[in-house]
Amino acid sequence: MLGSIVNAAAVFVGALIGVIFHRGIPERFNQIVTHGVGLAVILIGIQGALGVTDVPLMIISLVIGGVIGEWINIEKGLDALGQRLQKRFSKDGSDFAKGFVTTSLMFCVGSMAIIGALDGGLRGDHSTLLAKSVIDFIMSIVFASSMGIGVFFSGFAVLIYEGGIALLASSLKDVLVGNLIVDMSAVGGLLIAALGFKMVFNLDIRVGNLLPAIFVPVVYYTVINLV
Repeated sequence: MLGSIVNAAAVFVGALIGVIFHRGIPERFNQIVTHGVGLAVILIGIQGALGVTDVPLMIISLVIGGVIGEWINIEKGLDALGQRLQKRFSKDGSDFAKGFVTTSLMFCVGSMAIIGALDGGLRGDHSTLLAKSVIDFIMSIVFASSMGIGVFFSGFAVLIYEGGIALLASSLKDVLVGNLIVDMSAVGGLLIAALGFKMVFNLDIRVGNLLPAIFVPVVYYTVINLV
């Protein structure tokens, strides 16, 4: 859990810094920086996705995960949560929900989040999440400066998501091995790339509804190991 706590703290602090300097940064600078970060996010996501060991499994994961996510409508739930938080904590932040949803997804679905949390739970190695904390700290400053205080609350999503994976991994050490971690991370990398495309090109990709795809490989490899 140590890595998850540090990562969440980095988001909290970075977001507060971004909010403080929000009014001093012209909108055109926020826009170009957001586009620049978006391009970097695309690259990070593609690099993670290229590590896939089973392409058909990735496709099946995206299809099954997408159907489940669309049925549950995770994206709508995240938006609704963002709107409730906005009403509670922000009086003038029209981008509150957007900032919360965008950064919650970006900080949570990447390969570093998955691998780092798994390393922490399986081996007590927090180095990956500590490195991720530095990246998220910088990115939270950038996003909070353009999207406002909603980014701050994504730190809670990071803590719950990464902490949950770490705790689950510690109790399933005999199952979460080998290609499973690689393929989970690859699916997460592809979703990260999708977020980058949304940021740069403003595409209507419901990445939140694809989140269950990350966990389909767990079911697949569990079944394979039992057969």
